[in-house]
Amino acid sequence: METRLGPGTTVFAGRVLSVRVDPVSVKGRSSSREVVQRAPAAGILAETADHRLVMIKQFRWAVGQWLWELPAGVVNPGEDPLSTAKRELVEETGYQAESWQLLFRYYPSPGYTDEEIYLYFASQLHQGKSHPDPDEEIAVELWDADRLQQYLKSSTTLNSIWLIGVQWWLGLPQNHGSRGI
Repeated sequence: METRLGPGTTVFAGRVLSVRVDPVSVKGRSSSREVVQRAPAAGILAETADHRLVMIKQFRWAVGQWLWELPAGVVNPGEDPLSTAKRELVEETGYQAESWQLLFRYYPSPGYTDEEIYLYFASQLHQGKSHPDPDEEIAVELWDADRLQQYLKSSTTLNSIWLIGVQWWLGLPQNHGSRGI
């Protein structure tokens, strides 16, 4: 087991993440661990009454391409993940949901970051007007199970929130209305 040898040192502090280097002991030897610190995020698997999912398309600078994703966003200081999910669903898509269920809480890459993702299932949707952040360009579409499966089979680049959420949703019984969520 690794043990901490002292306080970590922040070597970078940016707007959305920071990097800390922690001195550790591993098998009796001194080493270090670099940790990308990032606020948690909430993702939303939003299902319409006719059993389609709300998808968004955004350009992701870090990977240099447009990705189809589930609505999601970073948890603001003092905000709980469910409040973030509700806020992001409206901001990015215009939809509001009456029913919410936490599906998963997971670490997308615990080898180097402490980021946590909260993935929610939202249903009983009502459509309204979206209001994305000024620096966001978002397209919204509704996808049925056939389109999701086709995209899953044909795409080589997938967002992890999308992949986990869609695989969970596609694994549900075909009669989505009787699943008791």
